Amino acid sequence: MRIIKKLLLAGLLFYIPCQTMAWGMLGHRIVAQIADGYLTKKARRQIMSILGNESLAMSANWPDFIKSDPSYNYLSPWHYINFKEGLSEQQVHDYLAKDTATDIYTKLNFVISELKNKSLEQDKKVLYLRVLIHLVGDAHQPMHTGRPDDLGGNRVNVLWFNQPANLHSVWDEKLIEYQELSYTEYVKAINFTSKEQRKEWQGQSIGQWLYESYTISNKLYEEIKEPNQKLSYRYNFDHVQTVNDRLLKGGVRLAGVLNDIFK
Repeated sequence: MRIIKKLLLAGLLFYIPCQTMAWGMLGHRIVAQIADGYLTKKARRQIMSILGNESLAMSANWPDFIKSDPSYNYLSPWHYINFKEGLSEQQVHDYLAKDTATDIYTKLNFVISELKNKSLEQDKKVLYLRVLIHLVGDAHQPMHTGRPDDLGGNRVNVLWFNQPANLHSVWDEKLIEYQELSYTEYVKAINFTSKEQRKEWQGQSIGQWLYESYTISNKLYEEIKEPNQKLSYRYNFDHVQTVNDRLLKGGVRLAGVLNDIFK
């Protein structure tokens, strides 16, 4: 009985981070590092007054690291939103317009609103800024808008180069790690945007970010035809550009949000 209890506890501890981690440490740092390069001087000064010498890239993974403290368990559902399959763009936006659940959409809007409050306590500024940096990255990971019945792809079992994995973990970490670049090398490899692109991306709503991710996730589900489908070189070839696009848009949009908050 003791052994069974230990196994159940271990399974629970493994399950919680799987549901809430997006991009893994590397991906979140890439998004944050891209954003850092597009900050205004005023935004940079105000962010430094909150985080001190902690860079955006180092702040980016705090909401995953803090899972070691049970008092922060309430943050877990902030990292994602689950949509049923087959929704149109209008249906997604209609759902979000009425959304009152605890999810990435409502909580992104919440922390942005809070950080615009000039009288917000310093400890909450630190918390909400770290959370914001992380959640903007999460919003651009397609499987964080996945289906509720399979926990955003966590129950879609696949083989990644013949090793057991699931669709969610492939998009969290495995595709990015397969490129074998540090986060700074990765940023140098993909961070090419025009002023027009940045203006367009930063002008789009959080709902649009999530709809983009949802559209991609639907295609990813369609590609999995059988349990334990083998994914390897071809899957990387077909999808690495999508990964890079999501990381890049996430970083540019994060900068736009931060520049707007701290203008």
